[in-house]
Amino acid sequence: MTSTKPRDVQVLPIATDTTILRSRSWTRLRFEIEYALAKGTTANSYLIKGEKTALIDPPGETFTEIYLDTLQQRFDLKQIDYVILGHVNPNRAATLKVLLERAPQITFVCSNPGAINLRGALENPDLPILVKRGEETLDLGKGHHLQFIPTPNPRYPDLLCTYDPQTEILYTDKLFGAHICSDQVFDEGWQIFLEDRRYYFECLMAPHARQVETSLEKLADLQVRMYAPNHGPLVRYGLIELTKAYREWSQQQTSQDTTVALIYASAYGNTATLAQAIAHGITKAGISVESINCEVAAPEEIQAAVEKAAGFIIGSPTLGGHAPTPVQTALGIVLSTAAKSKLAGVFGSYGWSGEAVDLLEGKLKDAGYQFGFDTIRVKFKPNDATLQMCEEAGTDFAQALKKAKKLRTPSQPATTVEQAVGRVVGSLCVLTAKQGDISSAMLASWVSQASFNPPGFTVAVAKDRAVEPLTHSGNKFVINILKEGNHIGLMKHFLKPFSPAQDRFAGVATQEAENGSPVLADALAYLECTVQSRMEAGDHWLVYAVVDNGKVLNLDGVTAVHHRKSGNHY
Repeated sequence: MTSTKPRDVQVLPIATDTTILRSRSWTRLRFEIEYALAKGTTANSYLIKGEKTALIDPPGETFTEIYLDTLQQRFDLKQIDYVILGHVNPNRAATLKVLLERAPQITFVCSNPGAINLRGALENPDLPILVKRGEETLDLGKGHHLQFIPTPNPRYPDLLCTYDPQTEILYTDKLFGAHICSDQVFDEGWQIFLEDRRYYFECLMAPHARQVETSLEKLADLQVRMYAPNHGPLVRYGLIELTKAYREWSQQQTSQDTTVALIYASAYGNTATLAQAIAHGITKAGISVESINCEVAAPEEIQAAVEKAAGFIIGSPTLGGHAPTPVQTALGIVLSTAAKSKLAGVFGSYGWSGEAVDLLEGKLKDAGYQFGFDTIRVKFKPNDATLQMCEEAGTDFAQALKKAKKLRTPSQPATTVEQAVGRVVGSLCVLTAKQGDISSAMLASWVSQASFNPPGFTVAVAKDRAVEPLTHSGNKFVINILKEGNHIGLMKHFLKPFSPAQDRFAGVATQEAENGSPVLADALAYLECTVQSRMEAGDHWLVYAVVDNGKVLNLDGVTAVHHRKSGNHY
């Protein structure tokens, strides 16, 4: 998504003595997997003014100057008593350093892991910090008697929710968020945000579904009328439905009978970002992930996860030419616990050398483990193409586990119903898409016209397809309709397995459509499309798109069709 709008800060009252400061960007902020929809974002911060004043969740360094200048224009920084932090990372620490210079009287409020991170990030062991473990409260006066609920997960072990019983607002930080930017502060018409919230959940929360379920139980007894997340619109109108959806999405993950143990440590957040992308690729393929931050996990927790899992993946940064001690400890547990039949994977990030990744790969190969994807080594901060590669690697890993499980299960002949379903005939097409530096494609035979005005159609996209992230609402793609008689070569090309991030169009004649997606030169016709909506349909997404442009390339040709004997596979 592109925009000529500058970044700004929207300041509005939302409840008694309570103000929101929405730092807004209409463009994508960072190379993080959850930003892939590229719809911009808001970094929400909140100010509660009782007899004392608390500032909740200042934004990251992208907004440091504009946020603090706006805050200073509207409020007296010398009157801020507390800064409450739902989580601490280096990005947010950049703003906190400047804030502390302008308002040295503030006391920070965070969880115990957050306090450790904060002292390290600000390089100040003597910071004034109130550590909240869940039982303590903070009285701001005027009825604002704040309560604190730790909601940790492996990615954010310091996560802390704050509840104000006076306004019945729950400040949820990473929970219930979405990366989308608009002028809309609250979630009127909440259904239109559900796809974005689902995608955010799948990227950030699905690998930690067990911890999310625990967090939801902790929050269940609170009398809440509004969620105030760190990103996206405030949740007021769809609060009940979103809470129910979080439970359902979490249960979908925890109820899977095949699990991957994803074990990692991250010095500067880069390795964690890679882990997040790999996990997203695994979960969207219908395999659950037990994400483990070995810096905070107990040895018995790592052992239990590895024993339960059908496969494991381990990742590490390289610090001083070595893997951090927690990673080496986790590796020892894996080597002594995991059966040699379990599928393995290795990844990591580094600055100047990658010895830690080499160590992990060498030890596991020497022990006789088979790898589910080629070892991933990333220098410095990952970019979009790297994250796409990681996501596809995760999907390949999950598909390998599913294939192995299928081989162990005796095959059954197709039922009469499956045979009948297989007789539904579909045109053979290739869906192609490009967004920035990322491009992908898939062979599609489940394509059907759905509307006359506007002209539109549906296409079913399997959840584990590499092109799936490019078929969200607002995305553009091309449907290339294949010609009977010359479709075999294109079919074989797009049906073959591709390695993660491999160019799908190498050796294929293409030209660029007006929407930027590739058009196959040998297609019978093509349609340029914009996704309007998606509906979850079992193991597929049913994508409805409207046609913006199109052309028949061969007036005498006939559409190639796909005949199947069974409806239980393509």
